[in-house]
Amino acid sequence: MKKLGDMLTSREPASEIMIGNTAVVRAMIESGVRVATSYPGSPTPEIAQAIVSIPSDQNPIYFEFSVNEKVATEVAFGASINGHLSCVFFKSVGLNVASDTFVQLSLMELPGGMVVVIGDDPGANSSQNEQDNRHYALMSYTPVFEPSTPQEAYAMFKEAARISKEMRMPVIMRLTTHVCHAKEKVAFSSWSPEQTEKRPLFSMDNGPYIPITSVSLNMKRRALEKLERFRDYSEDSPLNRIIRNGSEKGIITSGTAYLSLMDSVIEMSEKPDILKLGIVNPLPLSLIEDFLKEHSEVKILEELDQIIEQQVKSLAFDRRIGVKIIGKDSLEDFVGEYLPDKVRGIISRTWPELIDPPEELSITEEIPSRPAQMCPGCGHRSAFFAIKEALNEQDITVADIGCHTLGAFEPYNMGQVLLCMGHCSGTGSGLSLFNKERRVLAFIGDSTLFHAGLPGIINAVYNSHRMTLVVMENGTTA
Repeated sequence: MKKLGDMLTSREPASEIMIGNTAVVRAMIESGVRVATSYPGSPTPEIAQAIVSIPSDQNPIYFEFSVNEKVATEVAFGASINGHLSCVFFKSVGLNVASDTFVQLSLMELPGGMVVVIGDDPGANSSQNEQDNRHYALMSYTPVFEPSTPQEAYAMFKEAARISKEMRMPVIMRLTTHVCHAKEKVAFSSWSPEQTEKRPLFSMDNGPYIPITSVSLNMKRRALEKLERFRDYSEDSPLNRIIRNGSEKGIITSGTAYLSLMDSVIEMSEKPDILKLGIVNPLPLSLIEDFLKEHSEVKILEELDQIIEQQVKSLAFDRRIGVKIIGKDSLEDFVGEYLPDKVRGIISRTWPELIDPPEELSITEEIPSRPAQMCPGCGHRSAFFAIKEALNEQDITVADIGCHTLGAFEPYNMGQVLLCMGHCSGTGSGLSLFNKERRVLAFIGDSTLFHAGLPGIINAVYNSHRMTLVVMENGTTA
């Protein structure tokens, strides 16, 4: 049986069946990534598992789980300005934690290069929301590659790393849950270990690295200039491609929405032309302009928010292109994953003459609900039981992120409000104000305690807030 670590460090070109996260690690190795950092969270943790599967004496990558996503981003940044290609990866909401650092990256010169791999989660499969992190890319002037398959994830990471080193700028590769966990036979290239620098290469000559008023505006101008140079590259990149079917109708799409669309195209009476974008920020405006001019109607098909749609409509208005552009026409178009049935329904509403809507399943028997539960034998179960015995029914309990979040369900009913990692001590403190009747008890995991919990705890102690904090230690992430 093949070992994962051996597959990832194979010197010869080969093809292996692997998930998208694993394909990213092979791309890291071939690209020469020296430093990789992360904080664990679905859908990206298998990237870490693949890295650590390589024996330490053969592993070309230094890897660490940092205390949180912000610190992980800063370690990767430090490695990059020290001349080493780096990568930081985390889940969708992890970018919120890292954002104070992340939004500064494009202002800096990154001589080593730095790729930020984000695992977005349409459908909120393992997150508290399904936020669209392309907004962060727009705000921070950062390019974004968006693969649809594991093979594309492998190829796009290599290209992202190359461009990042060449232009000395951060580059995002935006994965989504289905790309992270999809399996495909991925063809990869040969690889030979290279002698790498083992001395610090940091120099202020690559700066400035202190964004104060006298230089910060010029740093922003430089970031905008780099983004425009990247747009020029994007215009001719084969990662953006047109599938021509000789139709007056066209669709612009990206990511996993493209795969779901292709399931429907097979059954369409008239197959529309498709512009499949692999680079979603900055958009290749000239390529899109030409596509719009070639069609009478163009549908924008994108998961979550109207990032592409708004820019395409603005382009058409500014350049006076006489084409009907059809974007999202229902609130449901903003919600959930674009799985095949959902995409078929969207296309059938747009062009009912092309394809019938998906068949509605008729379930005649009642199916019992199967809510998530804590594992048998988990210590959180007995802890919740004992705590519930000590509380009154009117007391308030505050949940936090972790396995213990499941305490909100029956039969425990422990945890009545949840925001994000580490919120519990701050939220609990607020609930304790003007409150002499109802005790406030908050739960926090041992990893979250270090990740984001300490400031709220210090604040609660300093301001003498009347609450109880229970650390739910399970000895896993922490």
